[in-house]
Amino acid sequence: MISTPLQQGSNAERSRHRNRQAVLGQVHLAGAIGRAEIARALALTTQTVSNIIAELSDDGMLIEKGRLSAGRGQPAIQYALKPEGGYALGVEVRPDAVFAALLDLTGRAVTTERVALARTDPDIVLDHVTAVYAHALDQVPRARGRMLGAGIVMPGPFGLTGIAGMGTDLTGWQEVDAAALFSKAIELPVVLSNDANAAAMAERITGAAQEMNSYAYLYFGAGLGLGLIHGGQLVRGAYGNAGEIGHIPVPGPHAKLEDAVSRQSVQRHLLAAELDVHDIDALDQLFEQKNAALMTWLDTACDALGHAVAIVENLFDPQTVVLGGAMPNGILEHFVANTPLPDLSVSNRPHAPHPRLIQGASGRMTATLGAAALILNRALTAPLSHAH
Repeated sequence: MISTPLQQGSNAERSRHRNRQAVLGQVHLAGAIGRAEIARALALTTQTVSNIIAELSDDGMLIEKGRLSAGRGQPAIQYALKPEGGYALGVEVRPDAVFAALLDLTGRAVTTERVALARTDPDIVLDHVTAVYAHALDQVPRARGRMLGAGIVMPGPFGLTGIAGMGTDLTGWQEVDAAALFSKAIELPVVLSNDANAAAMAERITGAAQEMNSYAYLYFGAGLGLGLIHGGQLVRGAYGNAGEIGHIPVPGPHAKLEDAVSRQSVQRHLLAAELDVHDIDALDQLFEQKNAALMTWLDTACDALGHAVAIVENLFDPQTVVLGGAMPNGILEHFVANTPLPDLSVSNRPHAPHPRLIQGASGRMTATLGAAALILNRALTAPLSHAH
């Protein structure tokens, strides 16, 4: 039986919508599950669950997936998410490009697109995002009328802060209401996030953290970001800027963490060795060749990353720290295998159910897919504020 105490049901008359989310969440976690098992996991009556399943089936979000025999009596009907039952748009705005993906209800990408950006002025970006959304709907006409919303990912920090203008944020966006602008342009509910938060949520929907409720995600973008998930929800902070871990000071020659551990960091280091590396594939090739300059950078970066992991563990007590993002798979594997994890940590416990540092998804589209996952997670997770 799958048990998710943080998604327990409550009185149906007060939280019907929340209970629908909780049922969808149980089905998502299980892949296929019967009514009685859902009822036990959510502390709801079987009749209540049956009513919710009937509604969700009528709405086209659930399908029957055969029967499971469990001893005596009639085999139980198993229910699964219907992929075409809902769609989420994910958009990532980078300084040089817009990436977009359309995900079905199970988290599978049904379209992806990249459009180059010459400038990042709000009106230009909005035109491009409107165009890629229209193109996605042209490619998947059945998504019309079944859109759950759009997740928009932009580099942080949001608003005017002491760390704005550091080379990884977008100019022209600090003093505008980005979520409202995007929502008006594409006529969808919008969740605005940074790349690390979006990638962290993608791991919960389709990745390494599907059965976890509280974990941290260290994300390689241009810099280094941190996404925090607690109780299945993002920890955003007062202004949406929680997790700007790249700007914390670290011991050694570097002023801050992302000077030692980030894509920009490795590119600067390699440039000093007369190696101009602009994309992930070229970086991957150097790693496969065990290039001396790259391996030297990795040694220093592993030490700095260990320092960061210890801070995250002692501040947030996560089930695990996931490492992923726009880095070659082999380099992420190297970090997980070679990062020194300090003994002085609350996460250094015997018989821990998860390793302290694990590998998440990698590749250029990680944050884009994560943006759409923000919307799916909202549809598949009951909010904690109403739980008993």
